[in-house]
Order: sequence, then structure tokens, then C-alpha cells
Amino acid sequence: MRKSNQTIKLYSFLCICVFLAVLTSCGKGPGDGREAKTDLAQNPFLQEYDTPYQIPPFDRIEEAHFMPAFQKGMERQKEEIDAIIQNPEPPTFANTLIPLEKSGRTLSRVSAVFWHLNGTDTTDGIQAIAREVTPLLSRHQNDIALNDPLFQRVKAIYGQKESLELGSEESRLLEETYRDFIRSGADLPPEAKEKVKKINEQISDLALQFRNNLLKETNSFKLFLDRKKDLEGLPRDLIDAAAKAASGAGREGQWLFTLHKPSWIPFLQNSPRRELREKLYRGYFMRGDNDNEFDNKKIIAQMAALRVRRANLMGYKTHADYRLEINMAQTPENVYRLLNRVWEPALEMAREEVRQMQAIIDREGGDFNLQSWDWWYYAEKLRQEKYALNEGELKPYFEVNAVREGAFEVANRLYGITFTERNDLPRPHPDAKVFEVREADGTHLGILFTDYFYRESKRGGAWCGSLQGYSNIEGDTRHPLVYTVCNFPQPVGDTPSLLSFDQALTLWHEFGHALHVLFNRTTYPGISRVARDFVELPSQIMEHWCAHPEVLKSYARHYRTGDPIPDELIDKLEKSSLFNQGFVTVEYVAAALLDMNYHTLTTTEPVDTASFEKNFIDRIGLIPQIIPRYRSTYFQHIIGGYDAGYYAYIWSEVLDCDAFEAFLEKGLYDQKTARSFRDHILARGGSEDEMVMYKKFRGREPRIDGLLKKRGLQ
Repeated sequence: MRKSNQTIKLYSFLCICVFLAVLTSCGKGPGDGREAKTDLAQNPFLQEYDTPYQIPPFDRIEEAHFMPAFQKGMERQKEEIDAIIQNPEPPTFANTLIPLEKSGRTLSRVSAVFWHLNGTDTTDGIQAIAREVTPLLSRHQNDIALNDPLFQRVKAIYGQKESLELGSEESRLLEETYRDFIRSGADLPPEAKEKVKKINEQISDLALQFRNNLLKETNSFKLFLDRKKDLEGLPRDLIDAAAKAASGAGREGQWLFTLHKPSWIPFLQNSPRRELREKLYRGYFMRGDNDNEFDNKKIIAQMAALRVRRANLMGYKTHADYRLEINMAQTPENVYRLLNRVWEPALEMAREEVRQMQAIIDREGGDFNLQSWDWWYYAEKLRQEKYALNEGELKPYFEVNAVREGAFEVANRLYGITFTERNDLPRPHPDAKVFEVREADGTHLGILFTDYFYRESKRGGAWCGSLQGYSNIEGDTRHPLVYTVCNFPQPVGDTPSLLSFDQALTLWHEFGHALHVLFNRTTYPGISRVARDFVELPSQIMEHWCAHPEVLKSYARHYRTGDPIPDELIDKLEKSSLFNQGFVTVEYVAAALLDMNYHTLTTTEPVDTASFEKNFIDRIGLIPQIIPRYRSTYFQHIIGGYDAGYYAYIWSEVLDCDAFEAFLEKGLYDQKTARSFRDHILARGGSEDEMVMYKKFRGREPRIDGLLKKRGLQ
């Protein structure tokens, strides 16, 4: 996930099924056809796939397959867990940890496809299944995480760990498994366990409601324009896309603008119609806060209170204390220390940006003070004034396929790997592309899916996830099936999808996550995950190559002429690299602080969300021209995995800036440095402490200087 104005999400187990679009177009409702494919023998999720590389057979998957597969998957895993518990032999690594790692493959198979679909091509039917299966999955996961006989077996093995002579990965798996049980509440008294179970189920249900509300609220906002004069200043590609969108909505001859970033951002940047900018901007920042059926204020407050209750049951003062214990930051105090170090200089920089933009307004005779819905428009004017640079000049050089190929080329030069498009393999959606990834010697490494274009059925932002991660348990090798998802503009007519430079960075960012998944070579899935504040290092470091002048010259080519991006534009990009950094840093850090303020609460009663957010903004001194990047009611990150963790992007930025310096010191494509980064960072998953891994690569702990320099804060 990328720390940009793209909403993002990482390492969720999601994928897509194109056949479901056919069901939807035939007018089937949420339950229609549920019994059409109840024959379990014909359910593709309930046997090993007969496809190359275990790719899901998307063309054979139907909506009606999901619930039976979920039910059977949970049933099978319960049987697998029962077999471990009922083993009369004393617990050992081989008879407890290994079968526990291997359990649940059927459930993982259906979950991977279903949740990807719910994120990338959802339907009413899929959302109905999600509502039905979410509490079932939560109870199932609780039954495993809080299973006392299973925990006692793991605990017995853990008690003998010093004498077992385990390998490094086996030892780490034992430690992580034991810790996961403890952090799930397995060692709590029975009454407390039941409370934790109930809280987990409530949080899971609330998270689903939050996401569904946000998707529906986002899609329900439509700004139709029917006068050409209202299109003044807008770029041609945006106008064409808006006309196509209006036509698709049955409003031929009009133009439709939405809250999705490919529509929203360029409108705010280019439209001189202030009242229209305000309408579109308010539509965006009021999502989930309109006192209607999609309102999320009570949901976020209830979730925060429930997290405090659960943390207290676990013996922690706050949810942040509970969450951060396993991150590099370790404590809320360490997070606040980093954020506060950045906050004051960034706020002062933002104030100067306000002064410069207000000067333009005054000079043009505008009788108003700069507001948040004006920022994008006047920032774009200021950039043109200071650097003679605008997005319209840049976009022709960032055609989406060329940007992707540039990322592939850098990966090839660094690691020797190749990417070959495979049109003969199953793909999850007509927009998706499939690439086989091979080592320099031709050895199969994994499969990469890309799904880049916006559609209403896809949630906003950009993210990376996997349908299958690498594992090699007892010689059963499984190679990664990884995907990257974005919301870029769709091609219109004979004009391909042209990206802003920020969107190009997003593509490279998610590709960095994909490399992390592809290169992982941990034997056991249980040690493949890394700390939340380390996970952005592999993604954010790729942004440095994306923006490097030498690399830009190789991939940024005019989509019509094929000419490389001129040195003049590269020079403007470099000189403007610190432009608007006050705004970018302040809106991000404000959101990170908002997240921390929710999760350092000690009250177990829901707060009033509106008052809480207002008091927070007043307390930190946020200037009125900027709002947090994510307000409470659409802060998806803290609903789905980045709770007490949104700071992770800037924590990881300390690492990525410092790590990229190693390449600049040795050479942009230095093979030895790349091999070290791959071996010590990308291939190791969470098999070692993250700081230990970093020091093995860099030879020392990271320094903050690179981050401060990159953001112009020193």
C-alpha cells in the first residue's frame, strides 16, 4: 500500500471471479442460484486445482460455490485440528506444529478468491454472502485461537524449546505460534475467553458494515454536468472519461464526475469553478458522516471501545499497547516521538504553502480565503508558477503499460528475474493481465496478476495481496500467486490509460509489495508475515527507482511518438520534488495521529465521533485548509489491519530512504547490494527480528536523515 492520496490496502487475501459478472448481468439477486451448484464433487474449491501453478480456475467458479466451500473448508479444518488434539502421542514439533501449519488449506483456497472478489468486483450477492459468512469465520477462528487442548500441546513444546535442537525457522515458528496463542487470549480464564470471542465477532461484523457503507456511499455520489462551460480548464482525457461515464449511467450528452480518484483529483486540480470543487470535495470528506443509512460514526466509535475492552482483557492499558508490542516501534511513546518530530516542521511548511497560494488568490482578485477544496487547484497553479510544470505535460510519458514494463526492467536488472505475459492461463477479470515470473536461470518463481483500472464494483485505492504464498512444508512446494490492484483511469477510445506521476509511483509501490511476496522463501506460512511497520520497506524503496532520472529516461516515453521524457521535464520533476510536501506530510501525519488517538483511548464506552475528531484537530493545531488524509468515517486502514499502525508508512520511510542510500553508494543496479537486499530482507519473511534483518543488510541501524532530507524537513 502506498502512502499517497491513493487509499490502499496490503496483503489481504483477495481475488476476483469474472463469471460472477455474468450472474449479475442476468439479474440474479443475493440468494438466486445458491442451490444451483450444491454438488460438492463439482465445487472447484474442494479439490486441488487442475490448472497450471494451482491458479484458481476462474472460468469454472460460480457464486453458488462459495458458501458450500466455506462450510466444507471450516469443517475440514476442524477435523484437522481435532486430529492434532486427539493424538495420544506426547506433543512434538512434527505431530503438532507441522499439521497445524498444514491445516485449513481448503478454507484458505476459497477465502483467497472470495475476499479478493469482494474487494475488486463485488455484487449484491457477494456482499450477502460476506454478511452471512463473516460471523461464521470469526467463530471458527476463535475456536482455533482459543482452543485450550491445542494450546496446551503448543505450550508443552514451547516449554522444551531449549532442548529440542530445532532449526532457525522451526524455532521461530514455535515462538510465533506460541505468541499468537497468548495474544489471542488462549491462556486467559474461561470467562475472559468467552468475552474475547464475543468481542472478536462484534469487531468483525462492524468492520464489514463499515466497508460496505463506505463503498455504497462513495458510489452513490454522482456529479452530473450538462453545460460545456462547467468543463472549463479540465483536461481532454478527463472530459472524455466523464462523457463515457455519463453515457454508461444513461445520461448521454452529459458528463459524470465521481469520488473515485481518477475523476476526483484532476477535477479539483483543474476546474476554476469553485462551487463545483466544493461540492465534489465535500462529497468526498463527508463520506460516512451524513446521518443516513451509510453513516459510520457509531461504527468507528464502537470498534475503538471494543478494542479497548479486548486489550484490557489481555492485560494491556490500550489497544495501541497491545498492537505495537509486536511491531518495530514497540510502544505508543516511540510512535508519537517520530510523528511529533515530523509534525512541527511540516506544519510550518504547510503554513508557508498557504501564504503562497493566498497570494495568488489575492493577486487574481479573489475575495475569499483559501479553503480545503481550493488547495488542489491553487497548488497546481503554484507549481506551474514556480516550476512551469503541470500534470498535462507529464501524463503522455506515463502510459500504464510502459510504466509497468519499466518496473519489470528494474527488477530484471537488480535480480535477474523475467516477466512473461501468459494469455493461456486463467485470469480473474477481463481487465487483468497474467505474468509468469522466472529466475535468471529459467526456474519458475511465481505468478503475478495485475488489475489496474477503476470500476464501480472495486473498492478505492491500490493494494497487493496473494492467492497463495510460498511454502515448502515437507517438500510440498507451493509457489506464490500474487496480485496488484489499482484504480487508474480506463482507456477511452484510442487514448490509452495515462497516469499522473503520483499514480506511476503507486504502480511501482504495489509492485514492490509483489516482489516481497514473490521472493519470500520461508518454509512455513506462519513465519512469512513481517511487522506492520516493516512491511512498507520493500514497496516504498521501489518508488526511489521510479523517480530516479536514469530510470525515468528508460521507461517514461511519449505514448504517441515513443520519445523519452525530455531532460527539461526530468529537471522540473527533480526541482519540484519538495513541492507541496507541507500538505502531503501534514495530511498524512494528522491521519496517523488520529489513528493513535483512537487507539490510546482508555475508555471502554464509545466516544462521540464528531466531538472526538474535532477536539483532536483543535488539540494538534491542524490548520483549517487541511483535513486529515482520512477522516474517522472513511479511515479504512484502521478498520482492516492498520489500527494503531497507520504511522507505519513513515516509520518504513526511515528504512527505505536509508536502504536506498546503500544502492546510491554502490551503484543504482549494483548486483551485490541487490543480492544482499533480497537475501536479508525480501526472502526472509518474518523468520528473524526485523531490525536484525535490516542490520544484516545495511551493517547498522537505520538513520532518519534520509527521510528528513526527502521531505525537506531539515
